[in-house]
Amino acid sequence: IKFLPLFDRVLVERFTAETVTKGGIMLPEKSQGKVLQATVVAVGPGSVTQKGEIHPVSVKVGEKVLLPEYGGTKVILDDKDYFLFRDADILGKYVE
Repeated sequence: IKFLPLFDRVLVERFTAETVTKGGIMLPEKSQGKVLQATVVAVGPGSVTQKGEIHPVSVKVGEKVLLPEYGGTKVILDDKDYFLFRDADILGKYVE
């Protein structure tokens, strides 16, 4: 299934939560922290200004980003969980 977000929306796939600590201790599901890092899967063309100009989205497909703790819309595609965020809601991107 191909999915293209509209306007300034960004589709991301969150990283999986750590289930084992560095010391090898298994973590129960309730004590796992919320994962705030994600990979950008698809981006929309950008937001439209009142003059009709398009402001492009600030992230690209494949970049790793930092998400807010709350927000986003859950989307299920091909039995995988993805989240839709507005470009302005993304807190930052990781630079290698």
